[in-house]
Formats: sequence, structure tokens, C-alpha cells
Amino acid sequence: MTVRRAVQMKAVVGITAVLALASITGCMGGKESDKPNDPKAPAPQSGASSGAADAPKSDSSTPAQILATVKGEAGMALNVTKAVRESGGFLTVEGELKNTGTAPFVNTAPWRGNELNSSGVSVAGVTLIDKAGKKRYYVLRDTDGRCLCTTGLAIIEAGQTVPFFAQFPAPPASATEVELSLPTFASATIKISG
Repeated sequence: MTVRRAVQMKAVVGITAVLALASITGCMGGKESDKPNDPKAPAPQSGASSGAADAPKSDSSTPAQILATVKGEAGMALNVTKAVRESGGFLTVEGELKNTGTAPFVNTAPWRGNELNSSGVSVAGVTLIDKAGKKRYYVLRDTDGRCLCTTGLAIIEAGQTVPFFAQFPAPPASATEVELSLPTFASATIKISG
């Protein structure tokens, strides 16, 4: 076999391997809604027990309306863009955490609260307060005891924005607004839709 023929064969083998890998990757990627639901879980949701990168993503073609912006320590800001009642009796709150400071933010441990340590570094410490109904709501958990919220927030680099997501039991239909409270941040009143 000539050197030229050997190089051509290696190129064909390499291209075939890349195409096979692309085919396998394409077959594995599916929407979260295509996966079977756990009947014990309170509600199906992507990002429920995985990292911040798996939190629900909003449609980038339309800018999200900001319901509230609250400041935290060292230049951290939380923009809340969604507070929606979902079928199944739960409330989904979404938004983004942004490090507006000039240094990486590493003090994320207080955000997880004291109850859900199995979720790792997360926003499991966030609560909703229905002032009219005089009731506090904590983040829902999956069947393994992990929060239905953003996780994996060990370090937020300067200028970085990461998705924020948390699910709660839905307050009564008469409650049209709630107070959102995340440790180290100011509290914010947000309107519920749906």
C-alpha cells in the first residue's frame, strides 16, 4: 500500500468516526419532556437536580420582562423574570443571577439554606412569603430529597450571568403577589401570573 493510499484510508476512518459520534450524540439529545416522568415527583422539570446550565432557558428572541431586581453582597444581583402558577399545584420562579462586581463571587453556600444540604451548592434557601395568607413556602424537593431549583453555583465569575430557577407549592389563587427571599439578598415583592 502506498503512503498516499494509507493517508486516504486514515482520513476516511476519521470522518466515519466523527459521523458515527455525531449520530450517537444526536440520538441521545432529546427534550426533557421526552423522558419518562417519575410518578412520585411533584412535577417534571428540567434542571431540578442538576447544575445551573440545566435550568430552564427562556426564549432568547423576546426579552424577558423583569418583575423585580434585588441586590446581594459583593455586586451580586438577582433579576426575577417569571412567577407562574403551573398545572399540578406548583409555582415556578425564574430569572438570573448576575455578578456585577469585578471579582469572582464565591460565597454561594448561604443560598442553599439549612434544610436541603443534599442539593449541594444551590438556591434551596430561597423562600416565598404570602403576607396576606401569613404563610411561608419552601422550595419543593424531588424523590431523592434534592431541591427543584438551580444547583451547582460554587463560583460566579465577574460579569457572569447564570439562570435562576425554583419551584414552590402554589399559594392559594387569591394570592396575587408574594415576597421572594434569598439569603444574602434583599427581599422583593413579585406578582404571580397564571
